[in-house]
Amino acid sequence: MVDRRDSAVGEQGPGGGKRAARAAEKAPGEAAASKLAVGQSRTALVRRARRINRELAEVYPYAHPELDFENPFQLLVATVLSAQTTDLRVNQTTPALFAKYPGPEDLAAANPEEVEEILRPCGFFRAKTRSVMGLSKALVEDYGGEVPGRLEELVKLPGVGRKTAFVVLGNAFGRPGITVDTHFQRLVRRWQWTEQTDPDKIEAEVGALFPKREWTDLSHHVIWHGRRICHARKPACGACPIAPLCPAYGEGETDPEKARKLLKYEKGGFPGQRLKPPQSYLDAGGKPVPPLGAA
Repeated sequence: MVDRRDSAVGEQGPGGGKRAARAAEKAPGEAAASKLAVGQSRTALVRRARRINRELAEVYPYAHPELDFENPFQLLVATVLSAQTTDLRVNQTTPALFAKYPGPEDLAAANPEEVEEILRPCGFFRAKTRSVMGLSKALVEDYGGEVPGRLEELVKLPGVGRKTAFVVLGNAFGRPGITVDTHFQRLVRRWQWTEQTDPDKIEAEVGALFPKREWTDLSHHVIWHGRRICHARKPACGACPIAPLCPAYGEGETDPEKARKLLKYEKGGFPGQRLKPPQSYLDAGGKPVPPLGAA
């Protein structure tokens, strides 16, 4: 996770700033009641989970994948490169990669040392070079140079697991899927949607709480919230718009002023992670990140 702060988007999005303020006022008085989520009925769990998603949809109406891409191939490669680094770093690296190797045919035939040099800023550049060149070769040999739009075919590609496959399916093909990254895992356990730790089991249990059509947007909402407010080590509980609904309220800073200082990206006045974010994000006050090496 990049330790940067983003634009004041949350303040300008529908209900963003007001929701956070209301939540900060109500949360201390409602925290004890929220703890009753332990042992709740299945019906209560589903209702609370869906309400949290609705609230987050109002706070982040422009939530989107934070990897820059123009086609399924670019999204597939960028997602593989994002392992153990930030979307910001990937977005600052891929323009040079795709300028030199615009398609799978080009990347499959590339000089590995030249690809490694481009990917060096992403970390684990040798392994990632093998993965992106390997998947490019597989796309050329097995799929006519096209990214397949089916889960069972995507996960056969080098370096591609279920998480990467669902990112591609949901955002390049419009086919619903749940992206279980580290942020998603952390938040759904805090919210007591599941006690599982295995990503596949988390995916199954959380997916059962929501209509399938909502899975992709749900993933964006949860991941955005995890990156911006519900951090791993010190959640900004006092500035959280869903604090009254959270069984884990109080694990982080509850003082509203101190909590606001913990916010990242949203409400922070700094860019997000994309060089070329969607227009809806820009319209809400978001700013693109600077290119690699910019001051």
